[in-house]
Amino acid sequence: MMETLNLWEMWAGVALRFWPVWLSMAGSYLLMRSKRKQLGVFGHLLDSRVGITGLLIVFFWFYSAVFADLVATFDPLEQFYRYRRKPPGIIEAESMIPMFFGTDNLGRDLFSRMVHGSRFVLLIAPSATLVAFIVGITLGLPAGYKGGRTDSILSFIANMILSFPVIVLFYLLVTPGIRETILPNVMASVFFIFPIIFALTVVRSRYSERPGLMYPWIVIILILGAWLYSGVVFNADPLGWISMDPNELNIFAAVVFASSPGVFRIVRGLTMDIKTRDYVAAAQTRGETQWYIMLWEILPNARGPLIVDACLRIGYTTILLGTLGFFGLGLAPESPDWGSMINQTRGLIRLAPTIVLPQTIALASFVLGLNLLADGLREESLKD
Repeated sequence: MMETLNLWEMWAGVALRFWPVWLSMAGSYLLMRSKRKQLGVFGHLLDSRVGITGLLIVFFWFYSAVFADLVATFDPLEQFYRYRRKPPGIIEAESMIPMFFGTDNLGRDLFSRMVHGSRFVLLIAPSATLVAFIVGITLGLPAGYKGGRTDSILSFIANMILSFPVIVLFYLLVTPGIRETILPNVMASVFFIFPIIFALTVVRSRYSERPGLMYPWIVIILILGAWLYSGVVFNADPLGWISMDPNELNIFAAVVFASSPGVFRIVRGLTMDIKTRDYVAAAQTRGETQWYIMLWEILPNARGPLIVDACLRIGYTTILLGTLGFFGLGLAPESPDWGSMINQTRGLIRLAPTIVLPQTIALASFVLGLNLLADGLREESLKD
């Protein structure tokens, strides 16, 4: 007869497995307190119960992704055929290591897969949101500042994309038929050029009168940008350090494509409001260039709403990734993303009603943490 843990032993064992996460969270909290003044609005989160709760939840999943190999009890792809479809708390006889959350149809440990699934979420959602923000900022600033034909064309394209249902749009972009075409690479090649253009524009606008600083930075950006671009878009990194699975690249491009128009509209609206302020008029009187004004006068004063929106948008992206995984449109079936795990374990509810809860709670808690963090940042930014 197979040995099992009782409920208290199981949850005590789970808590102990996360010991590097607890230590890292405590260290981060103490570091925030010691550097409170230097952190600005993030330091003020310590005064907000809602904000610090959200930040700690986000920290938990961030450090879970960082220490996934240390926290997980088994390899997420390792199959134990003797232990297929086992309830939570079963103990693997050879190693005597508990399978805290049970196993799936192939005998894979659900606890280890849930922990490693955080890496997928923490890799795709924030990085895709960051690229989407760079695209939206790069296009939204000139649209709001210059207006006219530039604004009309860019706003029409953004509204056209936003008019399409997001779930249907994602479904179309990540279906196998589209995945096998060149479209994901074309989309990625367009989107990933924006961070390089944005970085070059920032440096040029800042150091246009100091070529001794400007040109070295331009060379560095071009070299690093070409290296990252070749590895991510074409999987052709000469060093072999940077690469992205075709499925991940497809999902990444779909997230950026669907999120960029919303960021564009927010940046455009903020720019149209801020450009009427006195400090913008003062910069124009000094003869500053348009891109200098947009990047160094307008954008810093729009950072509050953009940071809040970024937290919320990462949460929306996480939900979309979970939805895609649930419908089998995310990563490969063996990949341990939370949406796929929910789909794979829902048929085992009769065996153990709680077997689907851990990955569901993981997804929901991460999104909740981001929403609470956004609320805390909004409260503190309003106080400033």
